[in-house]
Amino acid sequence: MQTMERGQPAQIADTILNGFNRHFTIFSSITSGARERFENADWEAERKASRERIEFYDIRVKDAIRDLQKQFLLEPFDSQLWFAVKREYVLLIGNHLQPELAESFYNSVFCALFHRDYFGNDYIFVRSAVSTEFIDSDKPSYHVYYPAKRGFRASIKQVLLDSGLNLPFEDINRDVRNIIKTLIQYPFARPRHAHLNFQFQVISSIFFRNKAAYIVGRALNSNKDIPFAIPLLNSADRTIYADAIIIGTQGLNRLFEFSYKYFMVDHPVPSSIVTFLRRLMPNRNKESFYSAIGFHKQGKTVFYREYLHHLKHSEDELIFAPGIKGMVMAVFTLPSYPYVFKVIRDRFPPPKKTTRQQVQDTYRLVKMHDRVGRMSDVLEYSHVAMPRARFSADLLEELYETCADSIAEEGDQIIIKHLYIERRMEPLNLAVLQAQGKYLERLMKGYGEAIKELAAANIFPGDLLLKNFGVTGQGQGRVVFYDYDEICYLTECNFREIPEALYPEDEMAAEPWYSIGANDVFPEQFSTFLFADNKVRQVFLKYHRDLLDPAFWIQKQENIKAGIFEDVFPYPKKIRFLRQQQ
Repeated sequence: MQTMERGQPAQIADTILNGFNRHFTIFSSITSGARERFENADWEAERKASRERIEFYDIRVKDAIRDLQKQFLLEPFDSQLWFAVKREYVLLIGNHLQPELAESFYNSVFCALFHRDYFGNDYIFVRSAVSTEFIDSDKPSYHVYYPAKRGFRASIKQVLLDSGLNLPFEDINRDVRNIIKTLIQYPFARPRHAHLNFQFQVISSIFFRNKAAYIVGRALNSNKDIPFAIPLLNSADRTIYADAIIIGTQGLNRLFEFSYKYFMVDHPVPSSIVTFLRRLMPNRNKESFYSAIGFHKQGKTVFYREYLHHLKHSEDELIFAPGIKGMVMAVFTLPSYPYVFKVIRDRFPPPKKTTRQQVQDTYRLVKMHDRVGRMSDVLEYSHVAMPRARFSADLLEELYETCADSIAEEGDQIIIKHLYIERRMEPLNLAVLQAQGKYLERLMKGYGEAIKELAAANIFPGDLLLKNFGVTGQGQGRVVFYDYDEICYLTECNFREIPEALYPEDEMAAEPWYSIGANDVFPEQFSTFLFADNKVRQVFLKYHRDLLDPAFWIQKQENIKAGIFEDVFPYPKKIRFLRQQQ
């Protein structure tokens, strides 16, 4: 082991960067394999790859730390040395293709080694030091197609062919006609309305997720800039076809919503993909796009930087989040910032029987699982400092009273040892209280659809109360599950019918007349326990009476055990193309 000398910062920096390069190589290998998995319709391998890719980052950080510990003395902390290490690291990544990711990896290594007292910009990248603008690589970030030169139909066809998949199209001319038929409903896209700059810009990498491969781009015509995505599906006879074209910011926002699992997108310059996506959806921040394409650690880095900036430029207090207080989590929010912060309580009152570790395991399950657009993604942090003065008095009192094991006080800062952060949504129970007519029907229909789509993905929420679901913003108004305390795999549940009572008085007794196992679920009881308002209950039953039938749930379990995973598409059924020959 070498003695740590000030002449060694370059070696330390080089060791950390080698660790990052090893991580990115493995990450890219599993990501690039998505093409073959799609072509082979190997959906189980795709699910496995998605889970493994999430785990790889922490493994590579530990590898880099182990390499450092073998070569150098890491204690005590030497401020001059680590100031120099960061300077050398900046020089190393100056011409790197993924400098922002390399910075985050450096932060992860450093923060695992030293106390948070040293987490300043002198030693880690609180602020990014290297610009990601105009990074060049052999692979361009997007391709451009000019309908005026190539022809409108030929341009669309070339966009499909350039997807680069090794499967033939089932009927590419039909797909082109379907796409054009949809596009010409928008005046800007009609050939006779083409301006000199009319073009299609299409990201050079395909976006793979679940059973679909997405071509993502935008159409530019004069001052019109319209995003689009074309989902390609693999048919039973090993051909591919365009299933739809998603047009407009709202449709793209849903495709990239935080309630879906991460895309597989293979490109040497991830920042160029993020930059392009921000042009398509300018109201979204970089954090959401880095997370969407699988770089969730970078998403965390970007989020935290933006949060610190917002905290510095705001004055409102952290307060309890709207809705019913949870027994497992203390949930609070900053009204001016669209997120909620969740801390596990020290003890859970009856009837909760879960443990802290089980709660953490359920949140990890959600991170690793296919969220099918119905479970909110979660950012998980350790030892987060927040100004004590920004906490409302009643919130701080409750945190000390119920979450003392998870918080500490250092000077004027409250340190939260373990924190979950989610997008803030309107609790469904509060939305329903104000809803009338068609909006109430939309909420109840979406609520039941969320339960069904989670079931199709082998997830049972456990607690189906409306307060555990939220309604998303950004014009989506989708119902999403966000309270994971009692979540479990659907296949672990035992769905039962309620046995007939032997005597009439049994039904009036305070205790049930039948035995109840730990994993027993009685769907017949859902409508009674979930809806105090009969009007809301009737709207729910109008669309989802089948959820009260144990046979519905048992069939879902049998499908999953047989390897049948239903398709859950992140776009409306009404925009899907007809596939018959035209």
